[in-house]
Amino acid sequence: MERFFKLKANGTTVRTEIMAGITTFMAMAYILSVNPNTLTAFGQIEMGWYSVFLATALAAGIFTIAMGLFINFPVALAPGMGLNAYFASVILASATTDHPFTWQMGLTAVFISGLIFILLTVTRVRQILLVAVPDGLKHAITVGIGMFITIIGLKNSGLMTVGVEAGSDIPAHKLTDVLSFETVIHLGSLENTNVQLALIGLILISILMVLRVKGAILFGILGTTVIAMLMGAVDFSTLTSKDAHWVPDFSQMNFMSFDWDGILHTGIISAIATFTFVELFDTFGTLVGTAQRAGIMDNPEEGRKRVGKAMFVDAVAVAGGAVLGTSTTTAFVESTAGVAEGGRTGLTAVTTGACFLLALFLAPIAALIPGSATAAALIIVGVLMAQSLRNIDFQDMVVAIPSFLTFAIMPFTYNIANGISFGIVSYVILAVVANMISNKTGKKYEIHWMMWVLAVLVILRYALVGSQG
Repeated sequence: MERFFKLKANGTTVRTEIMAGITTFMAMAYILSVNPNTLTAFGQIEMGWYSVFLATALAAGIFTIAMGLFINFPVALAPGMGLNAYFASVILASATTDHPFTWQMGLTAVFISGLIFILLTVTRVRQILLVAVPDGLKHAITVGIGMFITIIGLKNSGLMTVGVEAGSDIPAHKLTDVLSFETVIHLGSLENTNVQLALIGLILISILMVLRVKGAILFGILGTTVIAMLMGAVDFSTLTSKDAHWVPDFSQMNFMSFDWDGILHTGIISAIATFTFVELFDTFGTLVGTAQRAGIMDNPEEGRKRVGKAMFVDAVAVAGGAVLGTSTTTAFVESTAGVAEGGRTGLTAVTTGACFLLALFLAPIAALIPGSATAAALIIVGVLMAQSLRNIDFQDMVVAIPSFLTFAIMPFTYNIANGISFGIVSYVILAVVANMISNKTGKKYEIHWMMWVLAVLVILRYALVGSQG
């Protein structure tokens, strides 16, 4: 095991890697219930809750283990948040009688986007991003992902809520714009048990980290779960319910449920474009951010090679997840929870993947861990990733403004790709302007040809496909 995963060379141990892998799983475990809930949220989507659960656990388990064994990378994969919401609310919920867009068509769109990613990876187009994107933006992506998962933690715990007093009716299941005075982000109710548990978890993990306890995040999650049990906030009825699946029933899977006859449907083109665009930047951001946090990018040349190989596993996972019956499977930002615990090699990923496969048999037990416990962990991880701020030159406006837009827009639009998009376009514009007066400043900025291509693609994406989703 030492020789296979190169543990000593990466300054880690078997115990550290296993604990990091379990921590990543604990931080990601919510996807086992959230993804099925999301993809079956509306009446006309008849994918089946348990069918999506099986696909979620299998996709996360299989492709996370593949990432660990073949790439030796401490990153876990699972059906991505945001893309699953797009799959359900924007595509499936917008189906009409005149232009039916079924969930089978949605899975077909995801599968095709996966094939596109495989092609982009094999031709090394995706790997060029690692060289093309300036270092300042890379660090900003790390910070932005940290803020993004922090806001996920705040939202999931109830510490952050959105109060709406709308001047007009808001339709259900629709993305609705509201006026500035109609929506206010504010602190959740401190009387809410989930909020109280999140605060307890936050304090517990923080104290353990100050005391430099190995496994602080994991022990914090477990400790908060025990406290939740003592507070009566854990529902043990899930262990004995007739719907408790202690043994997986694979006959209920939506295996290869594609609709090739509907491939030319007018909506499927924009669906494929959206899946491809968002996944392209989401994965780039997650892999680079995690690699930097794990120290993998300390050796830039070796780091780029490993991230490039990781992109191939991610591409296969997109298509493979669709085959299993779920929306886009992608690298998960919560992987940084395990990295924060010291995970540095593929053994972390293998452990996380094994936990997901084990969850097929222990689904009722996994469901006992309260979301508020993992939410606290995500907030702490945000603190750790914010440390990359010190690597951004805020005195240089050509770097500072795109970097700020990158890490500010990610959480506040709830989308990693949006932040990277604004960062890329603003950098190209400002670098061009700065180069025009370089004879006065004495400084020129390199603009890789791929940055030009990305800037054009970003503009075309928002102009033709739109900004929502």
